[in-house]
Amino acid sequence: MTVLPDDGLSLAADFPDASREQWQRLVEGVLRKTGATPDSGDAAEDALSTPLQDGLATRPLYTADDTAADPGFPGAAPFVRGGKPEGTALAGWEVRQRHAGSDPERVNEAVLNDLENGVGALWLSVGADGSDGPDDDGSGDSGGIPVSALPTALRGVYLDLAPVVLDAGTDFAPAARALLDLYAERDVPRSAALGNLGADPLATLARTGSTAGAASTEGTASTAGTGDADSTADPYAAAAELARTCHRDYPGLRALTVDALPYHEAGGSPAEELGCSLATGVAYLRALTDAGLDAEAACGQLEFRYSASADQFLTIAKFRAARRLWARVAQVCGVTSAAAAQRQHAVTSSVMMTRRDPWVNMLRTTVACLGAGLGGADAVTVLPFDDALGLPDAFARRIARNTSTILVEESHLARVIDPAGGSWYVERLTDELAHAAWEWFQEIERAGGQAAALGSGLVRDRVARTWERRQEDLARRREPITGVSEYPILDQPPVERERPPAPATGSGLPRVRRDEAYEALRARSDAHLAATGARPKVFLAALGPAAAHTARAGFASNLFQAGGIEPVHEPVTVDADTAADAFVRSGASVACLCSSDALYAEQAGAVAAALAGAGARRVLLAGKPGEHREAWQRAGVDEFIHAGSDAVAVLSSVLDRMGVA
Repeated sequence: MTVLPDDGLSLAADFPDASREQWQRLVEGVLRKTGATPDSGDAAEDALSTPLQDGLATRPLYTADDTAADPGFPGAAPFVRGGKPEGTALAGWEVRQRHAGSDPERVNEAVLNDLENGVGALWLSVGADGSDGPDDDGSGDSGGIPVSALPTALRGVYLDLAPVVLDAGTDFAPAARALLDLYAERDVPRSAALGNLGADPLATLARTGSTAGAASTEGTASTAGTGDADSTADPYAAAAELARTCHRDYPGLRALTVDALPYHEAGGSPAEELGCSLATGVAYLRALTDAGLDAEAACGQLEFRYSASADQFLTIAKFRAARRLWARVAQVCGVTSAAAAQRQHAVTSSVMMTRRDPWVNMLRTTVACLGAGLGGADAVTVLPFDDALGLPDAFARRIARNTSTILVEESHLARVIDPAGGSWYVERLTDELAHAAWEWFQEIERAGGQAAALGSGLVRDRVARTWERRQEDLARRREPITGVSEYPILDQPPVERERPPAPATGSGLPRVRRDEAYEALRARSDAHLAATGARPKVFLAALGPAAAHTARAGFASNLFQAGGIEPVHEPVTVDADTAADAFVRSGASVACLCSSDALYAEQAGAVAAALAGAGARRVLLAGKPGEHREAWQRAGVDEFIHAGSDAVAVLSSVLDRMGVA
């Protein structure tokens, strides 16, 4: 080693180490400047933390002291850093496009177009209730192509090159047989068949409340070797028979899917989604080993499906934690080979997709795809941006498949193995999420397993409580929805698709969307527009110069438009003498005062009284009332709106007062 002479240039190492306590004292000083009076030390740091679901929080600072379990190496237990040593660096993650719809000719046309333009695998909705995943209309009960039409839907597809993943719900056994028969008819070598037959009785139970029909008989026994997999009324036995067939004859096929989407789509948290998937996977391991497969072969028959949301770091942590958790299950079962690595399929969240301003969904799905890819998912499905509206058009499908293509081929995100590895934040978040999920998994196992937890209502009640808490954050806009609860555009033309969403049926878990409360408000406004030719209006009574009222007028305008209420800000400013006349000319029936606290103290009472006298059915004030609440209420102010107030309750109340049905 060559030793260089001292050149007099000092390095950063010459500076003394800074302690966490020093940083916390600086935080205290900043918080005091904002008017806060924080406690010292950890309490000051807590003030800057962001709460997450599952009792987790994002801290403002992470250091080497924020330790987590050793993530190991890529391709080695506990597989936190990836299920394969090379990750997705060789070819990128598998781009898997979903196809739903009952017309096999149209599905075939879309399938061929996708395969010619970058899609690497097909995810087909098949059968009367092929709904274990999100349908393109978001309803989950529209079904898919008939089982008998599977050859038509796959006409022209090179089945030895394109993996096929079935999603057939209760019809998984006949659908699997039809696909295996198709391989035989087209002389596809059994070693070349790739994909997943999609057996998932517990996801069907979660979706519909029943597994009835999962083993319905259709025709004669398969010529491709499924035996009498669908001749029994037990869906678990049918799934096990498919697993035996795949293990024996089709090394590139997996028989079962562990679909965690039903729990996410019912409003569940990331830890609840992971815990339910673990309990489901364990139930399938028991069924397969009881049917004669060893634990290693049983693990090799499972593929796990998870949601990917626009919270990129939580998505990255979730896929890393999922592999760690399943590796622990496999270890307990005595599996130490590569079969313990969890095969993962990521699907961009349908819960986050909006019906209003759906173009923003492109941004959401891009970030979700990025998070899933960086988190190490083996296959990624990007739902089209119009997923919540109906069947996607060709443009939406093109954007969906190109999202992965751009991230893999142009941004080269797949070329780095576990790029988040070593990040103190991501490693700590992965560890905390894994522990939260494991705790929930153990609770399910104590209740008798996943089927028992679904039957008793344990899962439903737990997920419902989680969704209720999240609804509170959505209503108060602590979790903003761009284009819906924030920055809505009232005059944007609606995006229409062929088939509107249909309500979910059955007694299974519900399906929720983040925008549902605001969508209900906007629907009331749309009905009013259709009936009267105009949207309900609110008059913004801005007091003083623009510098005094602009901030709160903008806040109020944004809030009211989230409920489909058109703000009228003309004239730019009013006072006690002009407010009543301006209100009458606006055509509004409700008014909102907007200004600074100083001008409120001088003019709010008089202006509110003038507006009430002019016939305003309701007078609101943008801002917190403080000590003036009672005085302003006596003058005519009915309600106060501010950051953190329940926007949904306020908007619903205003529409009620306006007489909007």
